[in-house]
Amino acid sequence: MLMKRYFFIAYIAVLSLCVVIPCGFAEEDREYTVAGLKHEIEELRGLLKEQQKTHEVQINDLKKQLQTLSQRIDSASSVQTEPVVEDSIASIREAADLEAVREPQAEETVEITSFRSGGLSLQSLNPEISITGDFIATYRVGDAVTEDFDFNFRGLGIHFESYLDPYSKIKAAVPINKEGAELGEAYFTRFGIIDNINLTLGKFRQQFGVVNRWHKHALDWVDFPLPLRMIFGEGGLNQTGISCDWTGLLGNTTQEITMQVTNGKNARLFANNENNRPSILLHYKNYRDLSSSTYLQFGLTGMIGWNNEWNLADSTSLRQDESLQVYGADITFFWEPTDRMRYRNFEWRTEAYYLHKNIIASDSSVADTLNPWGIYTSLQSKVTRTIEIGSRADYYRPAVKKYADTTGFLLEPLAVTEQDAYRWLGALYVTWYQSPFVKFRLEYNHEDGDGIGPAEDRIMLQAVVAAGPHKHERY
Repeated sequence: MLMKRYFFIAYIAVLSLCVVIPCGFAEEDREYTVAGLKHEIEELRGLLKEQQKTHEVQINDLKKQLQTLSQRIDSASSVQTEPVVEDSIASIREAADLEAVREPQAEETVEITSFRSGGLSLQSLNPEISITGDFIATYRVGDAVTEDFDFNFRGLGIHFESYLDPYSKIKAAVPINKEGAELGEAYFTRFGIIDNINLTLGKFRQQFGVVNRWHKHALDWVDFPLPLRMIFGEGGLNQTGISCDWTGLLGNTTQEITMQVTNGKNARLFANNENNRPSILLHYKNYRDLSSSTYLQFGLTGMIGWNNEWNLADSTSLRQDESLQVYGADITFFWEPTDRMRYRNFEWRTEAYYLHKNIIASDSSVADTLNPWGIYTSLQSKVTRTIEIGSRADYYRPAVKKYADTTGFLLEPLAVTEQDAYRWLGALYVTWYQSPFVKFRLEYNHEDGDGIGPAEDRIMLQAVVAAGPHKHERY
């Protein structure tokens, strides 16, 4: 029936095509077309008959297969299986009874061989050790020196650091130079002694402003700024005592307060501190992100100390307690684009220092004061991945005292005898980081002023190398 229906539909379709043939054809073309269609219809009929015979054969084969399967199913269902459920339960009970009366046997233990070396684990107890080398070649010319070349290996620094436990760390720095070795820093830090409060004990560079905390080999320049060296000495402020710092968040800013109580051993400030009365330093830092690429930081510092022994012009000594205060302010602006931070940045830093020191005048044995002050500002920028360029301007103004150069009571450079004395320094430099372990710096300094030293020009080539895990660590 299905094949007949297909044949009927095909036949109707052919007749439809015959009906819609345009009547504009010629008569002989029409006869030829009808004859061709009849021939094709006959061929289709033959194909349909052959397919119909093939389908009938396939259907008969399927019917035979179904009958065979049906007979097999009927014969299988007629076979009666013996019940085995009860026999299975009985065998399980018998096995359980045998297992119950069997004596327990000791379990065999599998030995696992582990290879360990106690000697190798002791290495983790060793402190981390880093070494820095600081070499400077200097060419000088000026009013006091016609021409001078100098090669100076300024110092070989040996740095130790180790975490003693999750709460504490010890750190030390020992610089070695041609005069010998000395203790630069050595301190122990206990973290989180109270929430957000750390305690440090030992000898350390004090947190007066920003750069006084840094080691010389890690400075952005060859040496400390002029006003810092004039007020605190060439080595900066580095004393022994206790430091306590607190860090917390206030809104979108980070606040840090550091309080340090140290012995008064700085030669420039406490040369007359016979009783070694301690000095007290308080530093406040405010840090905030202006954007994802920019931050602003400013700080305020104050320190108080005492002196009590004074040498007078008549070679007598007078003991009288006099206080001194040092004040400082610092600000840092830093820009570093997050998508190019390895190739571009810009930094502006400025610090100011002011000293108010009560003294006993050597020429009159009466109380007097010294008020020197100074300021520096620096600009620095990374121009490639390995090159930084920068400049710095320093200004220092000492106090003026007519007895400043009295023998045994030398006050220079805190005070000089000449009126309106001052000194300034301009620096230009370029730093090339050959690698994280080696850097070179070329710096030009012009230093001049009035009443406090001659004019001088210096060209310095500095090479700093570092070996160990901490490289050019600032402190």
